Amino acid sequence: MNSKEFEARYKEQVREILNRLQSAVLVSSQLELAITEIGDAVQGLSQEVEQFLAEQQPDSGSEGSSNGSA
Repeated sequence: MNSKEFEARYKEQVREILNRLQSAVLVSSQLELAITEIGDAVQGLSQEVEQFLAEQQPDSGSEGSSNGSA
């Protein structure tokens, strides 16, 4: 292998590495967004559960049998 062949091979490998790195960065950004959205959904669900439980507190003695029907 002469120096020109080596240089061409080197450049091609660097190009492939950079393409893979760019793909990884894009996937990482998508994953970060998905994790943020999931966190927001969990937080919203948690707030709904807290609100539901707060609303049920005064009625906890009067509706003991209906809690499992939902």
